[in-house]
Amino acid sequence: MTAEQVRRAVEAVTDPELRRPIGELDMVREIRVDDGIARVAIVLTIVGCPAANRIESDVRRAAASVPDVDDVDVSVGVMTPDERKALTEKLRAGRPARQMPFGPDSLTRVILVSSGKGGVGKSTVTANLAVALAERGLAVGLVDADVHGFSIPGLLGIPAGTQPTRIDDLMLPPVAHGVKTISIGMFLRDGESVVAWRGPMLHRTVQQFLTDVFFGDLDVLLIDMPPGTGDIAISIGQLLPHAEVLVVTTPQAAASEVAIRSGLVARQTGQRVIGIVENMAAFTLPDGTVVDLFGSGGGTEVARALSTPAEQIELLASIPLSPALRAGGDAGTPVVLENPSDAAASAIDALAQRIVTKGRGLAGRSLPFAPS
Repeated sequence: MTAEQVRRAVEAVTDPELRRPIGELDMVREIRVDDGIARVAIVLTIVGCPAANRIESDVRRAAASVPDVDDVDVSVGVMTPDERKALTEKLRAGRPARQMPFGPDSLTRVILVSSGKGGVGKSTVTANLAVALAERGLAVGLVDADVHGFSIPGLLGIPAGTQPTRIDDLMLPPVAHGVKTISIGMFLRDGESVVAWRGPMLHRTVQQFLTDVFFGDLDVLLIDMPPGTGDIAISIGQLLPHAEVLVVTTPQAAASEVAIRSGLVARQTGQRVIGIVENMAAFTLPDGTVVDLFGSGGGTEVARALSTPAEQIELLASIPLSPALRAGGDAGTPVVLENPSDAAASAIDALAQRIVTKGRGLAGRSLPFAPS
C-alpha cells in the first residue's frame, strides 16, 4: 500500500509552469518502495526544463512525507515527441493550434489598460493591478503589448534573459508574483534593447502572444497597451473587440485631453470603457500638507468626457504620487506586496477590488449550458 500512497502524493505535485498536478500531465512513471526507499521515476516536458530542480525537489518532498518512507530516489527523464504531442493536445482541450482562446465566448475577462500618452505610469499601474488581482486568488495573465516601450518584465522582477518554455508549438509564460507574463523583451538577443518594427510585424507579434502562448484557464487577462492610438491599438481592437478598457491618465489637463482619445478609439472598435484611473495624484506630506504636483481633476474630466446618456463612466481610482511605488518598480518588487500600507498600494488594491466587484456583463456571450 505504501507505493500507492507515494504515487498519490507525487501525482499531486504541481508543475510550476503549467500550474497543474504532474499526475494529470502524465509526468509520473514507475514508483516502487523497497525496504523504506521510495524509487520514483518522472519525466519532464523538455530537455533543460527551467522548472526541473523545483519539480524534482517537490517530488522528493512529497514522497518523503509518506509514512514508512525513509529515503527517496528520484530519476528524471524527458518526454518522447509523441508524449509531448499528447500533452499539448490535452492542454489545448480540443482547441486547434494557433486559435485564440480569448474570443467573445471565453470565460476569461480581458481588460486593456490604455493611455493617451506615455509617462503617465500606465505600465506600473498594470503590473501592480495584476499582482493585486492574483493576491485575491484569481488566475491572472499579463500581456505586455507595449512592444516599443516594454517594461513589464522589469516591473515584475523577471530576470533579464528569462524566456518562455517551449513545448512543441506552445509557449509557457514565466510566472512572477502569481502572474503569467509575456513580453517582447523576453525574446530579444543579448545586447538588443530596441524594437524597430512597423505595422505588420507588430500585428503578428500581438497575435502570437494571444494564440501561441499557453496561459491555461484565466480569470483575468490584462493587456498593457502602448500609449496612443496606433497600429497595436487597432490590431487588438480587431482581435479583441469585446475587451474592456481601463484608461489611465494623470490629473494634468494635457494628459487627460489625450487620454480621452484612447477611450474614444476603443469604443470605435466595439470595446467598452469600464473606468478611469488617475495616477500621480495629489499626495500628503508628513505635516499634512497636500501637494498636487500635476494639478487636479484630470481623471474626473476624462470620466465625464467619455460618459454617455446610456453609460456613466466612473473614476475608479486616484493613485497618489509615491516614492514606494517608484522604488518598487525599479526593484521589480510591486508595492502592493512590498509595502501594502503605502497610500498608492492601498489605492491600487481598492482598484482591484472595484474591478472584481464590477464584473462584466453576459450580454452576447454563449454560456456553457442549454435549457432542458
